[in-house]
Amino acid sequence: MPILSARNLTKIYGGKHIALSGLDLDVEPGVVLGLLGPNGAGKTTALKQLMGLHVPTAGYCEIFGKRVTPNAADIRRRIGFLPTNPRFPPGMTPITYLDFMGKLSGLPRQIRTARLAGLIRAVDLLAASSQKIKGFSTGMLTRLGIAASLMNAPELLIWDEPTAGLDPEGRRHTIDLIRDLRKDKTVILSSHILSDIEAVCSHVAVLHEGQMIFYGTMQELKLRLQCDTVVLELDADDAALQALAQTIAGESTVSKCGVEGCRVTMTFRPDGAFAESVAGILHLVAANDIKLIAIQCASDQTEDAFFELLREDEDRGFTRSY
Repeated sequence: MPILSARNLTKIYGGKHIALSGLDLDVEPGVVLGLLGPNGAGKTTALKQLMGLHVPTAGYCEIFGKRVTPNAADIRRRIGFLPTNPRFPPGMTPITYLDFMGKLSGLPRQIRTARLAGLIRAVDLLAASSQKIKGFSTGMLTRLGIAASLMNAPELLIWDEPTAGLDPEGRRHTIDLIRDLRKDKTVILSSHILSDIEAVCSHVAVLHEGQMIFYGTMQELKLRLQCDTVVLELDADDAALQALAQTIAGESTVSKCGVEGCRVTMTFRPDGAFAESVAGILHLVAANDIKLIAIQCASDQTEDAFFELLREDEDRGFTRSY
């Protein structure tokens, strides 16, 4: 049974702006779902509708088998919610704020004290745990919001841009935390950083102009690409690399091949056997007595697939509503 189900979820603001249109969504327990979409696609609206924070214009959402409404406090107690750009009482410290959140959740003193201490350490705010929140940076506020969303030990996490405003180290901490949480929680998160979605999500939903244009696993999203591109980092002089690239370009399974520095980049035709084609190229490298340093996928396949979906949806235009 899905932990969350949405049917025809629609939100129209002021009778003019369609922010979300006919969202149908089922999220099974244990899924980590990433919401992707450009600015204005409806990601934040969708999350607020799922939480019952805004009354839908049409449709409904059920969580834990119960209908979500603005008064569904019993459901929201089992959810950890992180809004975009969270705000907190400026005079409080992380310790006093998380203790206050624990009290609201009905946690006994010993449990909430141990939990807030662990969470402050987990989001890397230990050095600032006794500082007033009013002096916090955007990244520190986001990390405190993550900790606050976990105080009630929720079964479901709904996070809007959890890596927003974080420096590279903070992003890494957050990604590692989500990886740890997905072992026993269901997570729904939105992000415009596609590499973050790819790093932690098992499933992805792509929103465009208020409509969901794709839902599936991360692997299914990548399979929408029409070709596979591989980069070989090699130890050889330019003449040897150019000769190798010319040989590779002549392979029937390769659509194009080029050299940049010590890297040879090749794109394989979609109708070929990818694994066998790569194996054949590696055999050529060895036969030419060239040392292989590294092999990797070129560019971000998630990003390529994402923008391909947007292009397809724009090409469909008006007909996508039917």
